[in-house]
Amino acid sequence: MSETPENPANADGAAAPDPNNAPSMAIMAQYLKDLSFENPRAPGSFQGDAAPNIDVNVDVQARGLNPDQYEVELSVAARATREGNPVFVVEATYAGAFQIKNLPRDQLEMAMLVECPRLLFPFMRQIIADATRNGNFPPLMLEPIDFMGIFVANADRARQEQQVEPAQV
Repeated sequence: MSETPENPANADGAAAPDPNNAPSMAIMAQYLKDLSFENPRAPGSFQGDAAPNIDVNVDVQARGLNPDQYEVELSVAARATREGNPVFVVEATYAGAFQIKNLPRDQLEMAMLVECPRLLFPFMRQIIADATRNGNFPPLMLEPIDFMGIFVANADRARQEQQVEPAQV
């Protein structure tokens, strides 16, 4: 029979952390919410030697579902044009339902806007690549996204905006 003390302590005498209160994050579900591919000028869009200009926009939205449960949506819109004419438009929203427990409030936003989209991104990248390939174009391979860099830049911008005083009238 093991003799484990009821209140285990570390070597320095401090109480061991309670594993029931440890921060945790789990993916409950991942799903495609929306997918649209348009080739408005087909078959003319397949003609021409010049590579199209591609503009990619990425957005992350998060919302609470239940206590400790959140939905995070990663949206991508890519528009290709050649000489000012549309070649293709692909838009997709891929989401995940996450269970995030015991995370301090100040870290919860970072988890939802950095870690969750980081986990969703490879699936979104494949969806966009497949959609463009299925539209008879070379697969559009999205470059990796630095979600942490974006989060930090947005936080810095918000702090700067709060520090700017309104103009005197």
